[in-house]
Amino acid sequence: MQNKLKIINDPVHGFIKIPHEILFDIIEHPYFQRLRRIGQTGLLNLIFPGATHTRFHHAIGAMHLMFTALETLKQKGVKISEDEEKGAMLAILMHDIGHGPFSHALESMLMDDWHHENLSLLLMNKLNDEFEGKLSVAIKMFQGKYHRKFFNQLISSQLDVDRLDYLNRDSFFTGVSEGNINTQRIISMMNVCEEGELVIDAKGIYSIENFLTARMFMYWQVYYHKTSALAEFLLVKILERAKYLVSQGVDLPATENLRYFLHRGKNSATDEDVERFTQLDDNDVIQAMKNWQSAGDFILSYWCKCVIQRNLPKTIISSHAFEAEFIEEKVKNTNEFFGIDNGNELVHEIKRKLLPYDTQKQPIFLLQKNGKKIRLEESEDQLLSGLITNKTTRYILMFPRDI
Repeated sequence: MQNKLKIINDPVHGFIKIPHEILFDIIEHPYFQRLRRIGQTGLLNLIFPGATHTRFHHAIGAMHLMFTALETLKQKGVKISEDEEKGAMLAILMHDIGHGPFSHALESMLMDDWHHENLSLLLMNKLNDEFEGKLSVAIKMFQGKYHRKFFNQLISSQLDVDRLDYLNRDSFFTGVSEGNINTQRIISMMNVCEEGELVIDAKGIYSIENFLTARMFMYWQVYYHKTSALAEFLLVKILERAKYLVSQGVDLPATENLRYFLHRGKNSATDEDVERFTQLDDNDVIQAMKNWQSAGDFILSYWCKCVIQRNLPKTIISSHAFEAEFIEEKVKNTNEFFGIDNGNELVHEIKRKLLPYDTQKQPIFLLQKNGKKIRLEESEDQLLSGLITNKTTRYILMFPRDI
C-alpha cells in the first residue's frame, strides 16, 4: 500500500507534512496537478526574473499554514475535530483549483464572467462526487456556510492563511523584501472569541499592522508595478483581439482547448466547458502568443511580439487621470508612425485602485485581556491602521515605444 503521509520540501516554509491521506489524494488528482503549470504571478517574471513559482507551490504552502493555525488554536483551548481539521486543510488546498491560465488576467476572457472562486467551487463539487462526499465539510467552510465562522475567516478574510502564504512566497521569489512578514508570529497571535469568530490577541497588533502595510507595499511595488499592470493588460487585450478575429472568421493557430474557448460564445458553462478548462494552462497561451507574432492582423501581431520578445510599450504613471488631448496626441502619432487608422487600439489608460484595509468588509478584531474584542482601527495602540483605510488610485498610460 502506498504511503500517502508524505513530506514536501518547500523553499519558503521548509518541510511541509501531509497529515491526512485525503490531502495526498487531492494533490495527486489531475485537477490539482494542473496548478504546476499555472504561474502564481502571471507575467511578473518579465519584471522580477525569479517570479516563476506556481499556484501549486502556493496551495501547498497555504495548506501548511492552515495546519499551523489550527494547531495554535487547539493549544489555546479551541476544540477542533479531526473532520474539521481535514475540512479546513482541504478547503485551503483547493481554494485556487479553478484558476485559469495566467490566473486573474484571463479568467473573464476565457469563461466570460466566471470568477475563479466559482470555478473552484464547481471543481470541488465534481471532486466531492468522485471522493464520495469526503469534501462536503471543506465545501461548506469554503462557502462560509459552516456553523463555526472562524474556519471560513482562515480561508478567506482580510487576514487569512492564503494572504499569509502568497505575501511571503511572492516576496521570496521576486526578491522584494518589503513583503516579508513574520507568519509564525501572526499565527501564534490568532484566537477565537466566544462568538466563534477569528480574532487576534491584542499584543499582536504591530505584527498585524506590519502585515497590512507589507501587503500594501507588495501591491504597489510588485502586483501593480506599472510594467506588471501593463503585461497583465496586454494578455487580456491579446485574447480579446484573438476572440474578435475568430468571430470575424479568421483562422488563428491554437491548441485544441484554447481554440475551443476562442470560439465559445456567451452562455452558461457546460460539462464540456469545465472538462476542457481543466486541460488548459499557461503553456497553451504562451504557445499561441509565439504563433500569433506572425499573424496577419497588425494589432495582434504587435502585442504578441511585445510580450514574447519583452519589447513592451512605454508607460507613464500618474495619480490623476490623463488629459483626453494628451491621449489623442499619442493616438495620432501612433497612426502616423505605423500607417494605420486604429492607433487607439495601441494606446490605453490602465487604472489600478487599492484599499489596503477595509474597515467595513470583515474587519480584523483584537481580543483584549479582559475578554472584550475591539476593531483594529479603534485600538489606542494602533500606529498605522488609521492611515491605510484610504483608497489610492494610480493611472498608467501605455503607448508604443516607437513614438
